[in-house]
Amino acid sequence: MRASASQPEIYSIAAHRGFADALVAGLVPRYAEEDFGLARLTLLLPSSRARRTVTEAFTRHFGNIGAEGMLLPRMAVVGDLDLDEALGSLLDPLGAPEIPPAVDPTRRWLALAALLEEEFGKDAPEGAARLRMARDVAAAMDRLLVEEIRPEELTGDAVLDLLGDLAEHWQVSLRIFARMQARWLATLGEWGRVDSATRRNLLFDHARKAWEAEPPQTPLVAAGVTSASPALARMLRTIAFLPRGAVILPDFDLTMPDDVWDELGRAGNAPEPGDTPFAKGDAITHPQYHLKLLLNRMGIAREEVRAWHRRGDAAGPPARSHAIASLFLPPEASRVWADLPADRRRLSGVTVMESANPEEEAQAIALLVREALEVPEKRVAVITPDRGLARRVVQHLRRWHIEADDSAGQPLSQTAAGRALLLLAETMAEDAAPVALMALLSHPLAKGSMERGAWLSRVRRLERGLRGPRPRGGLEPLRALVEKQSKDDRDGGYRAWWAEVEAMLEPLLAPTRDDANQSLAEMVNLLAAQVESLCGTEVWAKEDGRALAAFVEDLRLHAAEAGTLLDPRDLAAVLQDGMEPIAVRPPYGGHSRVAIYGLLESRMSRADLMICGGLNEGVWPGGASLDPLLAPPVLRALGVPGGDFRIGLSAHDLAGALGAPEVLLSRAMRDESGPTIPSRFLLRVKALQNDQRSEIARQQPVEWARAIDAPTEDARETYPRPQPMPDAAQRDVPIAVTALDRLLGDPYQFYASSILGLRALDPLDAEPTAAWQGSLAHAILEQWHKERASDPAARLAPVAERVLTQMDAHPLTRGLWKPRLMAALEWVEDAIRAEPDRQVIAVERKGEMIVDGVRIHGRADRIDRLEDGSLAIVDYKTGSPPSAKMVEAGFALQLGLIGMITERGGFEGVSGEAKTFEYWSLAKNRDGEFGYTDTPLKVGRKRSGIEPDAFLPTTAQFLDRAISDFIKGSEPFTARLNPDFPAYADYDQLMRLDEWLPRLDGDGA
Repeated sequence: MRASASQPEIYSIAAHRGFADALVAGLVPRYAEEDFGLARLTLLLPSSRARRTVTEAFTRHFGNIGAEGMLLPRMAVVGDLDLDEALGSLLDPLGAPEIPPAVDPTRRWLALAALLEEEFGKDAPEGAARLRMARDVAAAMDRLLVEEIRPEELTGDAVLDLLGDLAEHWQVSLRIFARMQARWLATLGEWGRVDSATRRNLLFDHARKAWEAEPPQTPLVAAGVTSASPALARMLRTIAFLPRGAVILPDFDLTMPDDVWDELGRAGNAPEPGDTPFAKGDAITHPQYHLKLLLNRMGIAREEVRAWHRRGDAAGPPARSHAIASLFLPPEASRVWADLPADRRRLSGVTVMESANPEEEAQAIALLVREALEVPEKRVAVITPDRGLARRVVQHLRRWHIEADDSAGQPLSQTAAGRALLLLAETMAEDAAPVALMALLSHPLAKGSMERGAWLSRVRRLERGLRGPRPRGGLEPLRALVEKQSKDDRDGGYRAWWAEVEAMLEPLLAPTRDDANQSLAEMVNLLAAQVESLCGTEVWAKEDGRALAAFVEDLRLHAAEAGTLLDPRDLAAVLQDGMEPIAVRPPYGGHSRVAIYGLLESRMSRADLMICGGLNEGVWPGGASLDPLLAPPVLRALGVPGGDFRIGLSAHDLAGALGAPEVLLSRAMRDESGPTIPSRFLLRVKALQNDQRSEIARQQPVEWARAIDAPTEDARETYPRPQPMPDAAQRDVPIAVTALDRLLGDPYQFYASSILGLRALDPLDAEPTAAWQGSLAHAILEQWHKERASDPAARLAPVAERVLTQMDAHPLTRGLWKPRLMAALEWVEDAIRAEPDRQVIAVERKGEMIVDGVRIHGRADRIDRLEDGSLAIVDYKTGSPPSAKMVEAGFALQLGLIGMITERGGFEGVSGEAKTFEYWSLAKNRDGEFGYTDTPLKVGRKRSGIEPDAFLPTTAQFLDRAISDFIKGSEPFTARLNPDFPAYADYDQLMRLDEWLPRLDGDGA
């Protein structure tokens, strides 16, 4: 024990030494006692992650020195607010009854939402927006509470002097926040509670006073704690002055010149009473800024900080710390780069890798990890704030059966259990819309009471029926679809499955039938019961299930206490917001030499190879956070660090990683939104190494990543233009009147659709296609004509209403399409009634004929008998009809084939000579009105088209050629045989069009 505690015991471990290993290397000889080891030492660490890191460092140390074992110190956790960790028992003892208990965060969130409703009255945000605003209010309160800003300071002179210079919305938000804080403090007083941040400050002060009154007889060391909150800074000061105490900081730059130190800014020290402690020009993004703030609040001069002279196993070269200090010089001081000697700017062992996109970056990083593991005992760590990149790396490593733990975890909302609950809420909100419903029923955990394979086969059957435009909401359309699909359900298994699903959905959709808000607690109870019904008890089994269970229990308990009401349609958004901050971390047990960290988890960690990924602006560093309620000048006046403070923390995280023996800095040049901007930190590395850029670039892993999945030389043959040659038996298929065009224009499409039987599937919740519109129009007209047969005065509008209802179209679809459809159908009705001598004799009539042994079949939209006894063939079109040029080229032969079938008696009850051929288009005409007629014949004033007498013979010629060449002949079904044919894109991917068509175009084809 020191005889005097007049000087603080405060140390810094340089970045190149490796914090955790260097810490342990110094603690063992300093505090180990015979027979007791380090058992009398209490080590105060920032987080549970740091405790694990230090424990691993102790294990490595004792293994290296060949010790049989040693008692480890007691490790207490300060508790990282960003990791949502509580204080350890050392700082939150049972013997502190004078400190009020903290209010539960969920109870606080819901109570603030209720206070917002009182504050705004009728103008209060509704549902999820109000609860989201309550979170913003809570975050702003915590930001002030951590800094020990009292509520009355919001209305103090420093803030009031600024008020007139603020934009109006900032003034309004400041007043709202001040009133909300006053309301909330009154509520806390009634409950006898305090905020968690307040209790945290009180516990820090409680421990500080206890140690000052009676210094511990055993050593107490705070290591790696860099939070600069005032209460914590006071406690660290006390520890530094204890007779057996010490504070050890990570990577505090002891070599920084005084003028550079001054350039960092005030950092909490106001030069005069009444001045703001943070100046606008402070270098708040510098990695040393938060350490200067901590020292200022501890009341310790930087000259009193001493170097920790031990080093760890994975230490980098000493010159690295000098280069890191030069790398992060503030703007003015950076001018000295031009005159820096080589040893002050050398970053040997640091390389830069740039990939084309995040997928390539992840693959390259995984390959580097795989390469590093070939070296015995070599440890590698991947650090990135980009959770998507981390997940990609984890998946790529599984290629070599390397299980790597992503210790930063993933949000509960993205886990299997969390997604199951959210999908139930989305299905409730969207009234069982197809996309949400299919995502729910196809969820990896969904299986109901049956085997998973049997469940999925039934889900796929329902999905096939739901593809296309969205039906109206609720269970009725689904019941009708299942009933239609169950006609061939011999064993009743499909109906039984649907009964189980409907029993789950019925209570889920009940709350949405009432426009009134529902109890949040009751809806969460309902979701919890239904998710277990859908997924079984396995939904609660793993780490994500346990986190979900805790979230559900917490939310429904406090929602019931608060009496929170919510629109069921907002429930999914509220749950999403509530789950997002909850990180689910995998159980430990991955590869012992591979670690994947987020920035918070990487602190104090070190490996032989450190890979820093995602070094782009907006990722590392992330964007500056702007408080939505308190303007930046207000925060500065109150003495709160600005929104760029976290940029400095992320810079410090990078500086710590740069101290490793080997470091790779990686970025992707593009992401899903477009080109990316390199991180300001990466640009500094390149600028500092201006004369060595070629030496620090490392692109070989990227080339590996590109090659690993690239085809071999033998497999790089260009894909030829498809020319299938089915045998005679396969060619012997009937021809639909709508398919002859494809057979002549793009034989491959005919081959795929008519011979292979392949059909393109509509997506779920699809936009109404031309085919859908045509089916609807045909169904309405067919029903209307049937009714006219018995009642000539029957009107079309009531028929259209009934058919729309029968189709169960979604109200939005009906609302968008009904007006234009009715306008076009009314034109059809008026046109038919305007020609009473023209008799409709067949509607939607099926017919066929045999030509050279081949069956030609189709459906006639309408056949009319004209006054002279001849027949008119009518084809309804929802869009523009084919041009005469297309008909002449043989690309629109449907009307001619229907005419041929008619004249050969192929339509039952219809006979006569077909002379008139018309397209009735429901699209707009030149005058902007719906509906017009056209004909492929060269009649009247038409200058193009086929002569009337030649129309059917021409059609017959095209048909004979198609039959002789393809059905009876041996011609290949060549893809895109005729480039002028307006082909559909349904089979482009099947024919691999993009692989061979550009080559043909390049050859002049």
